[in-house]
Amino acid sequence: MKKVISHSEKETKDLGRRLGRACCGGEIFALSGELGSGKTRFAQGLASGLKIKNRVNSPTFNIMKVYRVPGRGPIKTFCHIDAYRLGAKSNLLAIGWEEFLSDKSTVCAVEWAERIRKKLPGKKIIKIIFKNLNEQERLIKLYGIENF
Repeated sequence: MKKVISHSEKETKDLGRRLGRACCGGEIFALSGELGSGKTRFAQGLASGLKIKNRVNSPTFNIMKVYRVPGRGPIKTFCHIDAYRLGAKSNLLAIGWEEFLSDKSTVCAVEWAERIRKKLPGKKIIKIIFKNLNEQERLIKLYGIENF
């Protein structure tokens, strides 16, 4: 486990950007933490590191958004899931998320991952926990980043 203190939204996004640049495909980022703790900023950074130019925002109402990744070798798509409003766990199957989680050419970020913890594949997860320390600072704990 690695701990990082982020002092701003920019630093949180930059952390995501660095990890996005290091992705090879097949990574699943399980993002957990309280409201406003940096999950979406981190996901925006991941997308930026993957060279996605589209505006990336929380897919709260859509549940899942998929973005095309331009020119990143084996990585073709970025799948951004927000499990906050997800009702029954069976709704995951309805949105076709398993297809993305098992695709080696996709990088996935799942916000509110703790709500679907039992549905996530165990061995491929990069778990990231965000905690508000104050208005600007966040404690970010990263698990499973040994290969980054």
